[in-house]
Amino acid sequence: VQLVESGGGLVQPGRSLNLSCLASGFDFDWYGIGWFRQAPGKEREAISYITNREVQKYYADSVKGRFTISRDDAKYTAYLQMESLQPADTAVYYCAARSSDLGPWYSPRTYYDYWGQGTRVTVST
Repeated sequence: VQLVESGGGLVQPGRSLNLSCLASGFDFDWYGIGWFRQAPGKEREAISYITNREVQKYYADSVKGRFTISRDDAKYTAYLQMESLQPADTAVYYCAARSSDLGPWYSPRTYYDYWGQGTRVTVST
């Protein structure tokens, strides 16, 4: 079982990045996918979530209107399109998968079955 994030890097403020989360080893289409980030010295923040079958999408206020979550079940991949990036978006970004709908997607106490290793995003001039 594996989740592998990619697409991070160094970008100037105002620019865009598209992160990918490639899954293997489990039935991806049955799982909800969350994106999280952790900035240096800060707690992990839940930023977006997409249910299985793409029924619903959710966003944290900090990224609403700038980030778009999506998934392609045929490719076992979830995406996070990030627009208008700011230095405050600098963090390591993680994707995670959960098979259960129990608990709010954004809660630190909500269980996610699988986690990726993260991809670093740095927004700087």
